[in-house]
Amino acid sequence: MSVTLLYIVGVYVLLLGIVYLIQEQFIFKPEKLSQGFVYKYDIPFKELFFDIAPGVRINGLHFLSTNPLGLILYLHGNSRSIKGWAKYAKDFYRYNYDVVLVDYRGFGKSTGKRAEKSMLKDLQFVYDTLAVQYNEHHLIVYGRSLGSGFAAKIASENKPRYLILDSPYYNFKKVVNRFLPFLPISILLRFQLRTDKWIRRVNCHTYILHGTKDWLIPIRNSEALQKINPRKITLVRIEGGGHNNLTSFPQYHNIIRDILQY
Repeated sequence: MSVTLLYIVGVYVLLLGIVYLIQEQFIFKPEKLSQGFVYKYDIPFKELFFDIAPGVRINGLHFLSTNPLGLILYLHGNSRSIKGWAKYAKDFYRYNYDVVLVDYRGFGKSTGKRAEKSMLKDLQFVYDTLAVQYNEHHLIVYGRSLGSGFAAKIASENKPRYLILDSPYYNFKKVVNRFLPFLPISILLRFQLRTDKWIRRVNCHTYILHGTKDWLIPIRNSEALQKINPRKITLVRIEGGGHNNLTSFPQYHNIIRDILQY
């Protein structure tokens, strides 16, 4: 083996090591909040804390309607914290639904080391807690982007009324592989998030909303998910919608209204 080839192999192996070790910095873009941070909104709410295990505490917000028709558990994308994501609560609150948003480990005030298995357990703990307060028939799980995989998993293990996926991926490996096709992602990636696997076990009806001009997670991801079970999965194409602007389209709000008032 030539010196040049050895050098290339060495650089490639080093690159693999770096990607494996720092992948969380590329996947997650959290906004961290001090434990004393005070949330302020113009609709009634209360702050929640879910004590999962020693050193692991999940922070959430619960927006409260008068005589709610049900509850939306909103699992957000890979950036910011519930401080900013909370603005979307009004999209459901206006139809007389309570809304709960939670931050994943390392986001906002939530604590704990991130790993796929532990994060899924956190969200199941949250779901179990909420299911004591709300009949599952009136509980809807909503997953946005990164949160769509978590939402599919939770819906597959429980019996919510509906599952709503906003700009979902077929599985997380395909998303990463699209940007790093020259790396063995299957081996390196610690977060697989197999939406394609979990959605097969979802018994409730699933609604998928996806923009036709989403460059980050192309709509073909949702088309592939819908083909898994066309009878139980409804795909709504938001014409001209991108990855981060679906709420600016009247069609998005119309379908949310129709789902919640059905």
